Amino acid sequence: MSLLIVILFPLQSFAQEEPATNDTTSNSYPSDSAQAWLVKMSNAVKSLNYTVSFILLKPGVDSQPYLWRHGVNEDGLEMEQLNLLNGPGREVVRIGNKVSYFEPNVPPYSLQSSIINGPLPSEFFQRPEKLLSGYEFIMVGRSRISGRAAQQIRIISRDKSRFGLNVWLDQETGLLLKMNLIGEDAQLLEQIQVTGLQVTKDPDPFFAKIEPGMLPEVVSFSPRSAINSPWMINYLPKGMAIVKRDLRRLSGSGEVVEYIMLSDGLIDISVYMQERVDNKPQSNLVGTVQTDTLLTIEHGELNVTIIGKLPAATANAIAKSIQRNQ
Repeated sequence: MSLLIVILFPLQSFAQEEPATNDTTSNSYPSDSAQAWLVKMSNAVKSLNYTVSFILLKPGVDSQPYLWRHGVNEDGLEMEQLNLLNGPGREVVRIGNKVSYFEPNVPPYSLQSSIINGPLPSEFFQRPEKLLSGYEFIMVGRSRISGRAAQQIRIISRDKSRFGLNVWLDQETGLLLKMNLIGEDAQLLEQIQVTGLQVTKDPDPFFAKIEPGMLPEVVSFSPRSAINSPWMINYLPKGMAIVKRDLRRLSGSGEVVEYIMLSDGLIDISVYMQERVDNKPQSNLVGTVQTDTLLTIEHGELNVTIIGKLPAATANAIAKSIQRNQ
């Protein structure tokens, strides 16, 4: 099995289509609880007009500065822009349920979706209550982030199978100010740091310049037939589920593998499975690609590769739980 799998970080996950949103406006939680803060955050993300500058930091990788704008017009239509400011750049614009992508060396295109997926976990913002089955949210205390009063909340995997998160929410608005992904031995794996936050009465003038009719047409994909796979995953971390399953062709080798995406709303995990040919041996491998764990093992009749922000032990447990359907 070729390690070319490493380059197959699925672009589809960045533009993954979202299910219909749930209403989180009703808040029956105590006002000083972590759950109440999550409701405040979710409502703020969807209803306020704001401009946020933030930096994505990963060890050993150049910092990535972003500009994030969000607005709601007089008709209640949500508008959003996410712009990577370094290098050739990458800009994504959402008007309602139409998300348009502008990338270097790729013709512009649009997808039907209600979110922009990027460095910020959209499920956490849109439907944080869905994460409660897999994570525990703990109030920590108040501090000061980017000159603003902030409430810190610690997010811990209920079954200790995933990395932890620390988030700081703006005391006044509930918007995110900082997010740390914490690995084993308490090391910092990834950080999102807000450097500027501006909340306004009206949407940013940027949105008035957009002509919806000039945006790229929505790309329609033929629905893929459900694959009849002989393999099943018997272990999943608590709160995690299979959200996508199909066949993919490896770039370079042209070999076909079965692909499964797992998600708990905070992290996505890619699983690649390929039946061994003529019992050709494969070297086991565990390492990292930036902040993602990369695990490749030989498991029975399969070569399995798992990529995602999770401990290597959890990736190994998922891989070794794969069995043929009886």
